[in-house]
Amino acid sequence: MRSEKPEYLKLYEFLRDEIARGAWPCGARLPSRRQVALDRGLSAITVEHSYELLCQEGYVEARPRSGYFVIYRQSDGFAAAETASMPPRPVQNVGEADAFPFSVLAKAMRRVIADYGEALLRKPPNAGCVELRRALSGYLARNRGIQAGEGQIVIGSGSEYLYGLVVEMLGRDRVFAIEDPSYEKIEQVYQAKGVAVDPLPLGHDGIRSAALAATSATVLHITPFRSFPTGVTASASKRSQYLRWAAQGDRFIVEDDFESEFSLLRKPEETVFSRSNRGNVIYLNTFTRTVSPSLRVGYMVLPEALTGLFEQRVGFYSCAVPAFEQYLLADLITSGDFERHINRVRRQKRKEAGK
Repeated sequence: MRSEKPEYLKLYEFLRDEIARGAWPCGARLPSRRQVALDRGLSAITVEHSYELLCQEGYVEARPRSGYFVIYRQSDGFAAAETASMPPRPVQNVGEADAFPFSVLAKAMRRVIADYGEALLRKPPNAGCVELRRALSGYLARNRGIQAGEGQIVIGSGSEYLYGLVVEMLGRDRVFAIEDPSYEKIEQVYQAKGVAVDPLPLGHDGIRSAALAATSATVLHITPFRSFPTGVTASASKRSQYLRWAAQGDRFIVEDDFESEFSLLRKPEETVFSRSNRGNVIYLNTFTRTVSPSLRVGYMVLPEALTGLFEQRVGFYSCAVPAFEQYLLADLITSGDFERHINRVRRQKRKEAGK
């Protein structure tokens, strides 16, 4: 069957994978856009778009009158030269332009009531309604590069509730490392659960390498897309460093994917979960930013290797999210309303940023 993936994305993924495996080491100059276009039979615009994505993801940088150079470091553990200061980039609050259209939400609510009727009064399964977990499975595959079945997805009443489930699953005898500074409730929940917390200072592109190497933690909680309140985004090199850290011994990563849906990139934002091949990354996200803060609904994606442990230790917890809200979110996703809203906001943000 013919692939529907655009040529620029296929070229981007090819170049990204080549850089990641070391075919072009850090500092190497990529072939010119014209040369790549001739070699692969593509238009210059297609190649330029692919190179722009590589720059946006932090794999290469464009140097005036010199070309494109690799800045991704494959194995030395350091992302780019880490600076002592970190430029402030505060995260913005939700504005009217970002708000989910109430008229669309109200129409979906009426549709759900009509379609499900008295089923809305039934207790949802412990992991959440199958309809929402199935819808999320498809959405994550299309937009986040995450291949996960509905059995790997757990619905919970917001991110703080899910943080607690992570502790219950992995155990209180572990040290949890977090970004410093970070969203204050991350530390508050972990401390309330009785686990030791090790704050690791942030640099301009993620957690400082020396601090990560020195921590005694076995769980690393990261917000790689945009850390709150600094707005720091982890570079491609730094994300690979997180994965190398987690590959040593009995270690896990909790990827808190705050606000990534509103990325300015013209492709699905790359997740640490999708780049991991060891089954030790747990992915978290919520609908607080994308639909409404009043919807206290979050979800957790477990690697297959952890589904048995989750069921054994915390699978007995009842899902605290009302069935109506779960069916509503499932409807928004399956109808396309959710993704249309995301795409509308992203187009507006790119327009405002001049991209």
